[in-house]
Amino acid sequence: MTAETSVIIPARNESASIAPLVTALLRLPTIREVIVVDDGSSDDTGTRATAAGARVVRHPVSRGNGAAIKSGARAAGCEWLVMMDADGQHRAEDVPLLLGRLAEGHDLVVGTRSAQAHASLPRRLANGLYNWLASWLTGQPILDLTSGFRAVRRSAFLQFLPLLPNHFSYPTTSTMCLIRAGYGVHFEPVTVLSRTAGTSSHIRPLRDGGRFFIIILKIATLYSPLKIFGTVAAALFAASAWYYAYTYVTEGRFTNAGALLFTTSILAFLIGLVSEQITQLLYVSVAGRGSREQP
Repeated sequence: MTAETSVIIPARNESASIAPLVTALLRLPTIREVIVVDDGSSDDTGTRATAAGARVVRHPVSRGNGAAIKSGARAAGCEWLVMMDADGQHRAEDVPLLLGRLAEGHDLVVGTRSAQAHASLPRRLANGLYNWLASWLTGQPILDLTSGFRAVRRSAFLQFLPLLPNHFSYPTTSTMCLIRAGYGVHFEPVTVLSRTAGTSSHIRPLRDGGRFFIIILKIATLYSPLKIFGTVAAALFAASAWYYAYTYVTEGRFTNAGALLFTTSILAFLIGLVSEQITQLLYVSVAGRGSREQP
C-alpha cells in the first residue's frame, strides 16, 4: 500500500517551470504536500510555487542543491519522500512508479535515465565512468549514480544528512551511503524530458567536473577504503615482486628500490585497515545523530 508522500523540489530561478510541476504533483492522490525550497532565487519562483499550492521553504541566499534537499527533508511531514528537479525534466506521472517500488520494500528508488537522456557525449562518458566505479565499490550494479529523481524512506535518509554535501552532488553521496548501510536500493527506468524553455542547468562542466571527481574520490575512501588501499597495496606488492625478480636475475641482489616498493605496499594495506575501522565508527556516529533528527 502506498503511503502519503512529501515531494521536495530544490529550486533556484525556476519560475518558468515550477507552477505546472507543482500543480501536476498535487493531482496525485498519494501526495500530501509539495515542498519547494527556494534556494536564493532572484525571480518569483517562490511566489509562483506558493500560488500553485506548494509549501515554500526560503533560503535568503543560495546554499546549494544539497542544502536545499536537507532543508526540505527536515521540513517534510511524511515518511516517504520524493526528490525531483524543478526544471521540467522529471515528470509527475513517473512518481507513482517510484512509490510503487518503495511499497514493495525498497528503501531508496532511483529514477534511472537512459544513456540518451544525457545532454552530451562527455557527460554520458563521465556518468558511465562514475556508475562503473560505484558498481565496483559496492559490488552491485549502479545504473544511475547522479539522478536527482528519487524516492526514499525519510527515516533512512535523515541518518546521513551530515555526510551529504551542500552543493554537488547529494544524489551520489546518498546512494552510496544507503547501500553502505545495508538499505535496499532499486533503480527504476523513467522518462526524462527536455528542460522547460527559460530554464538552464546550474551545472558547469569545467567548474563542477573537477569538484565531482573529488567527491567520487571522497566517497570511494569513505565507502570502502580497504578496497581502494588494498588494490593499491596489491599493485605495489606485484611491482616489488617483479622488480625483485628482475634485479635478482640481472644483478643478483635485492635493490633499495625493490625494498621501497615492498614497504610501501605494506603501509598502503595498513592504512586501508585503519581507514576501514574509522569508516565503521563514522557510520555508527552519523546514524546515531541522524536518527535524533527525526521527529
